[in-house]
This record gives sequence, C-alpha cells and structure tokens, in this order.
Amino acid sequence: MGEHIIKLPDVGEGVAEAELVEWHVKIGDIVREDTVLAAVMTDKATVEIPSPVDGEILWLGAEIGDTVAIGSPIVRLKVAGEGNMKAGKVAEPATGVEPPARLPSPKPEAASPPKPAKPAETPAKSASSSSAPKTVTRSSASGAPRPEGEKPLASPSVRLRAKETGIDLRQVSGSGPAGRIGHEDIEAFLARGPQVARAPGLARNDAVEDIKLVGLRRKIAEKMTLSKSRIPHITYVEEIDVTALEELRAALNKEKRAKGGAERPKLTLLPFLMRAMVKAIADQPQLNSLFDDEAGIIHQHGGIHIGIAAQTPSGLVVPVVKHAEARDVWDCAAEVARLAEAAKSGTATRDELSGSTITITSLGAMGGMATTPLINHPEVAIVGVNKIMVRPVWDGTGFIPRKMMNLSSSFDHRVIDGWDAAVFIQRIKALLETPALIFVD
Repeated sequence: MGEHIIKLPDVGEGVAEAELVEWHVKIGDIVREDTVLAAVMTDKATVEIPSPVDGEILWLGAEIGDTVAIGSPIVRLKVAGEGNMKAGKVAEPATGVEPPARLPSPKPEAASPPKPAKPAETPAKSASSSSAPKTVTRSSASGAPRPEGEKPLASPSVRLRAKETGIDLRQVSGSGPAGRIGHEDIEAFLARGPQVARAPGLARNDAVEDIKLVGLRRKIAEKMTLSKSRIPHITYVEEIDVTALEELRAALNKEKRAKGGAERPKLTLLPFLMRAMVKAIADQPQLNSLFDDEAGIIHQHGGIHIGIAAQTPSGLVVPVVKHAEARDVWDCAAEVARLAEAAKSGTATRDELSGSTITITSLGAMGGMATTPLINHPEVAIVGVNKIMVRPVWDGTGFIPRKMMNLSSSFDHRVIDGWDAAVFIQRIKALLETPALIFVD
C-alpha cells in the first residue's frame, strides 16, 4: 500500500489561487477515480476537483472558506501500489502540516448551523411538572406558578405591561393582598434573567448563529465593499412613461405567437432598454468605460458589453451580453434568456460572467419604486429598473391612466458629471417613450 497526494490543479488561465467552497468527501471515505472531491471558486466560476485514483481519504488539507494556492496539496489518499509519494516524488506540504491522525476533519461540527440552545429549566417550569403539588406557597422571589386554572390578579396596567414584555402572568407571584401582582412583581420577574417564562408565541430566543462568508457570498461582499469605498456615487432617478413601449412589446409577442415563431424568445422590457442604452452610449461613449483608479486611466470601450445582474440560489451574479451594439432586440432577448438560465443552473462559464462595461439591475418584479444601485466596479455606470405602475397622468386637459416606471441609475462622479448623467438618462427616456426610435438607425 502507498500514499497519493492530490494537489490543487490549474483551474483557469492566470489564476494563482482559489477558494475552497465545498468538500464532497471526509476522512475515511473510499473514493473511486473521477469521484468529485471538492469544489473551488475563482472569479465567480465554480470548478469541481475529481480524484485521479482509487483510494481511502487519509487527510484533507484545507477548510471551507480557505484560499488555496495552485499546486498546494489538498488531499492525501491511501492507494494500492506505491502511490506518488515514494522516493520524494511528491514533497511534503511546506506549511508544516501535522500527520493525518492529528488533523481535524474539514467539516467540524461548528461548520453546521448550531441548534438553538435549549433554555435551562426554570423553577417556574419545574414547579409546574406533574410531580409538583397542587398547592404552592407564593413568593415574589420564587416565581412559582399558580395552581392550574387559577387566574392571576392584576390591574389593567400591569396586564398591559406583561403583554408588551411577553410575560405569562401565571408564572409571576404577586406580593399584594390575595396574591395580587403589581409592577414591582413584574420588575422582580424580569430581573431574574433570560430564563423567564413567556406567554405562548412570545418566547424569547437568545440563540446566536455564526455564519462564515464563503464562496460567492464572500466575493459579493468584497465586490460591493470595493465599489462603495472607492466610488463616489451619484444616483439619478427619472420617471418614464412606458405605455407605448408595453403596447409595442405585447403586439410583437402576439405576432410571434400568431406566426408560430418558436425560434424567437418572448420579449421583455430588458431588450428594449439595452438597445436604448446602445443608442445613448453612441452619443456619450464615456459611459461605456472602465476606470482604473490605481493607474488613473479610463478605458473607454467601443464594444458594449452589458452585464445583467441576476439573483440565483447561490447569490448575485452578473452574466454579460457581449457586443450588444451588434444585436437587435430579438437577439438581445435570446441571449439574456440563455445567460439567465445558465446562471441559475450554475453552468455559466467564467467568460460569461465577466467582461461587462456597463450593467443593468432590475428589482421591478419585487415592487421597488426607487433604488440606489451600487456600481459594478470598475465600471462607471449602472442602470436600475423599477416596477411599472398604472398612475394618473395630466395630459393638459385631464388625468389619464398611464403605465409609469422609474429608472434609478448610479454613476461614478469622478468620471461622469451630473449633467452628463442626466443627459444620458433623458436620451434613454426619449427612446423608451417613443419606442419606434429604437428601430431607426
């Protein structure tokens, strides 16, 4: 029998390290060739690491959330034959890793969500057990409950305070005449600490769960912190009448169905917004830029690569529609649908999740009227879509119902002046309110 070391392989061009986000095995497991051992993440792309040999897991070299350098040992296996550790073919880890027997499993109990602590049984609870006598001597310090069925005596103000603080008055002993409960008894009861009996549905919960930020959630946190700390945001909100656009969109979708156009996807608002942004950027190309704030250089791109912020079961990702300037509304719609499905299923590639030059974020389906979106660093602009609502609009002679929507957009004020931001959004507004202009070259 021998031992075989598995090192973290090269998971992408130019990648020097990756974050371990999941173990699929534990010490003592028997694995076969091509069994998935672990998953690592880099630049929002998750890569599975398979075993190249059959064997038994002896040692795991990292914990979930650790950043591991390419080429570092991550798994040691006991294998039939000599393995790859004979005669120094594979060096021991340079970090002074202890023998496998001393190493803890990378999935310690603390990694799973802790169970809420079971409150210690209070004197009140133990006194109400079946073995307790039916008659008790009440004391303001003991908190002993009343016999079953006995109604506590208290004034309306005391009852109100007990209700507001979640106290079951049956568990409070009164120091007044005939066991009447006063405010001082409530105070004494509260002073006894966290093991206080509460009314049904109002029980205290003092559990604390520590959740380590790993994988995509940690990368989102780092990206958002970078954006907020480095970019001075200016947010501009504009109201847009999308009545005509919604009528056109419905007509185009209906025409597609009538002709049996199965090859064409259903049009949403996003493809029209993307085409409007392309036309607006043609007049203001500085909006389609990446700002290298370390070097003080603005990289102004000719190709318009629009990121579409999408919520997935794993968290927020931004698949990118490349070269939107070369796509019509139907092509934009098809690419958005394809990328959204890939992002939700976790099959989107690293290239599909990177390279954006400007981003769209949409919370309209959730009902938001206005937002303050964070720029996708190092871009200089992000356009936010809010919900569409039917509202009365004055047309000069009376109020008429119109479909209205807000665009909430943020800009890097180091690169984009407020005036330029307003001009950009006003151009998009004009195109969306007169959607025929979107199709005019």
